[in-house]
Amino acid sequence: MKNPKVPFSPVEFRKETLYLLDQRKLPNREVWVACRTSRAVWKAIRHMIVRGAPAIGIAAGYGLYLGVRGFRGGRYEFMQELSRQGRYLDSSRPTARNLAYALERILNRVCLSRQDHIVDLKRLVLEEARQIHLDDIVLCRKIGQYGSRLFKRGDTILTHCNAGGLATSGYGTALAVFYALKEKKIPFSVFVDETRPLLQGARLTAWELSRSKIPATLICDNMAASLMRARKIQGVVVGADRIAMNGDTANKIGTYGVAVLAHVHRIPFYIAAPSTTFDLKAKTGKDIPIEERPHDEVRKLHGKQLAPKGIKVFNPSFDVTPAKYISGIITEAGVLRPPFARSIGKVKRLLEHA
Repeated sequence: MKNPKVPFSPVEFRKETLYLLDQRKLPNREVWVACRTSRAVWKAIRHMIVRGAPAIGIAAGYGLYLGVRGFRGGRYEFMQELSRQGRYLDSSRPTARNLAYALERILNRVCLSRQDHIVDLKRLVLEEARQIHLDDIVLCRKIGQYGSRLFKRGDTILTHCNAGGLATSGYGTALAVFYALKEKKIPFSVFVDETRPLLQGARLTAWELSRSKIPATLICDNMAASLMRARKIQGVVVGADRIAMNGDTANKIGTYGVAVLAHVHRIPFYIAAPSTTFDLKAKTGKDIPIEERPHDEVRKLHGKQLAPKGIKVFNPSFDVTPAKYISGIITEAGVLRPPFARSIGKVKRLLEHA
């Protein structure tokens, strides 16, 4: 699916095949992986060929269609298989809310339909998967427009991990703010921290911004504090994988530390995420499941051993930033401000009436 409204599209569906830009190979090679089964999509999500909450949700939607396109039988059996495929895809990664959201949305659409013919039910699954994909483009552009109003000429903004086109339909959430600023011809610059252990900032965000000719400087994760103290950073914008109803937010490991530093140095810290990332069932950050990744992601770098083979490793992929450290949450409905328990009601109404 090519769309002129996004810088590039990391997720494409054509001729009954889902094509994913393999983010493990960037920035050195641009390799596309073809997925023709739900199992292939599950593996792509699990092994981070595709990553970023919105992009995972989009891929899962298409994966659900691939899981049932060959089904033969009646409506009741079809619904059982659709539900089974949904549970299977949902098990690929636990933290990103958009994954479950996309699957639930498709299941609800099919459940509420009056179609009995299996061909029509399969068509509904694919139509809703495509709509989720298209909706994300619109949501991300709105996030960019709202977020770009928060900064002025000459500001330097720090971002953590990758919440750009690679993590979405092609425009981004946190990086949507940067794309919108560029479109408005407002001069600004970006600090990109490397984001250990998988270096999503160094490999992916730096690649995106360089490709889009946005002024960016790469730094090590442990350099942010000194830059803030020197007043070289005027704001922070990051993405999110799941947001609780009180504003507590799960994002890539290290986000919490950046938020605390920004708070100490009185620098605004913003989350950029669509309504689909909010979890209506999570009251606080304590209700957000945190994925732990393989230990060799820390012990090794691109296959090269960095630490003793037997060393014990703790490798959570995400952390939770308490709402008290968040200046605002940039959504397609506008910028939500504290107290979030009240302002998030706007997003809650969007989700309940979707």
